[in-house]
Formats: sequence, structure tokens, C-alpha cells
Amino acid sequence: MTAAGCSPRVDADSQVVADADLSALNTFGLRARAARLLRVRSVETLRAAIAAPGWTETPRLVLGGGSNLVFGGDFPGTVLRVEIPGRRLLRSDAEAWIVEAGAGESWHDFVRWTLAQGWPGLENLSLIPGTVGAAPIQNIGAYGLELVERFESLDAVELDTGELCRFDAAACAFGYRDSVFKRNPGRWMVVAVRFRLPRPWRALTRYADVARELEARGLAQPGALEVSDAVIAIRRRKLPDPAVLGNAGSFFKNPVVDAARCARLLAEHPALPHYPQADGSEKLAAGWLIEHAGWKGRDLGPVGCYERQALVLVNRGGATGDDVRRIAQAIIADVDARFGVRLEPEPVFI
Repeated sequence: MTAAGCSPRVDADSQVVADADLSALNTFGLRARAARLLRVRSVETLRAAIAAPGWTETPRLVLGGGSNLVFGGDFPGTVLRVEIPGRRLLRSDAEAWIVEAGAGESWHDFVRWTLAQGWPGLENLSLIPGTVGAAPIQNIGAYGLELVERFESLDAVELDTGELCRFDAAACAFGYRDSVFKRNPGRWMVVAVRFRLPRPWRALTRYADVARELEARGLAQPGALEVSDAVIAIRRRKLPDPAVLGNAGSFFKNPVVDAARCARLLAEHPALPHYPQADGSEKLAAGWLIEHAGWKGRDLGPVGCYERQALVLVNRGGATGDDVRRIAQAIIADVDARFGVRLEPEPVFI
């Protein structure tokens, strides 16, 4: 690896960087390097790399906005940085607008662009960090909406063969913050995603934070852009800016338990926030569990549990992937000991 202060080597086409610094390419700000970084700006660029000698023997990692991973150290292979641009309306009818975006587009910028065009439906997912291509991998969700509810289809390249495949929702096998892509890392690269944005539209304001924010703004019947503005304001109050304080957003999934287990927990902890699910199970607020296990605002080495939102872990400076893993494991153990509920991290450890 390159010594500190030395410049990485860049190929003539400016798409390939040898011995690349990844510190600025992950929102946690963890120090890491890659043997090779390929900036993928088109399917053709990717297919050329796949056709090159030695491709199948090379470890590879697909990287979007770097907001949902934790580097445990240097990566010995090729990091594929997804930078495929583009956004367009494919078609519309009385029921929906079908909108497509390149996988390298900023998720939040794409959401705001759809709203500016008059195509509502993604506003509750405003200000989630990352790229469009990463959104279905994680099946992102917030404030009463999951991506799967607005999903039409996606295109992905099979990284062993270069084959371009189309996936509908069933093929994606979406779960809670999960998909077939997350369960098979390194097998595909998402290159384009299409969304079905409903018409007629209605605001989703059942989450208490959103309802309170809209009420404070005097908006009894908000439009989609006003819902987006409210969500942005809430997230900015609760969540740290990764450019200022390194973090990966919500670090733990909200655990889902059966109704009987939820009832037992509520008997002991009546204030525990819980959200009924369609299958009869109950989703619990992980942030509340972490806070009441004594972790909110507490640090373990250079990584801390954010003082404004216990669901977020932050890099106080100079943290490593091992530091992140250590505090995550400590929080999981304490929540399990206090409530008998096992938390799961959202980010992928590399």
C-alpha cells in the first residue's frame, strides 16, 4: 500500500486508481485502502473489466455512497465505485408514474428531483444517504414507507459473466432492510432502478414525529414537498452530518417480535414504542431499547452512541472497524440482557 502522503497511481483513462484511499468514500470516515478502485460510469465500463484477464480470481466489492458499510481494514481486491448517472420518466398512466434512475445517482437528490417534477411518492425517504443503486439492496425505509412499496424493477449485471439481468420485486426477495443482493454480496452490480410512483397520491403521516412536525408547521393537509421538508427537518435535528461527524446512519435494525412477546415487554415497559405489522408481529423501536439500556450519549473508545439519537453510532475521530464492532457488540449484549431482544446491525462489515 502507498505510504502516507504519497499520491495513488491513476490509469490514463482516469477510471482506475491503484492503491486507492477509501477514507472519503465511506460515511463513517474509517481508514482503509483498496488495491484497485474502478469508477464504473457505464455498463460498458463494467463489462470491459469483467472481460479482462484475472477478473474471476480478484476479490471485488461494489461500493455506492459508502453509507451502509464498515471497513475492517484494507481491501485486497477491486472496489467497484458505482457512478452510473441518469434519471428519466419512462411512462405514466392514470395509476402511476414510472421513473428510472442510474444506480450512481444520489438518492436524496433523486427524491427531490421527482418531487420537483410533480411525481410524489418517495418524500418519506428524503435525506437518506447513499445512492439509488444501494437503495433496493438495503430495501431502505423510514417514517412509514419502505422502498419495496414504490419499486417497479431494476437492472443488474452478473459480475462473473457480464450478463445484464432484470429483476422484479419477487426476484429481489425483499425483506426488512434486506434483499437477494444483500444476501449475495459481490454477485451482481445494480445499474438502474425503476420506481412506480402512485397517482392519485396521499400523504403518509402516521409516524408521530412526522405528524408533530407538520402540525407545528400548521399543515393539516400537506403536499408531498411539504412532507419531504418535514422529514428533512426531523432527520437534521436527530442525525449527525457525516461530513462533520462520521456515521453510517441508523446502525441497528428495529427488531420484530411476535405479538405475545411484545405484550410481555409492554407489561414491564409500557412506554416502549411499537408498531403493528401486517403479519401480526410487532416492530420495536431499537433506539428506545438502546437508550434505556444506558448507551445514549456514551462512548467506547473513539466510537460513540450519538447523544441525540441512540440508533446512530459515530466516529469521534480515528476509529477503526474493530472499534465499531466492539461498541456494537457491547450494545447488542446489554440490550439482550435488559430486554431479551437481540439487535442486528444494518451496515455490512467488510
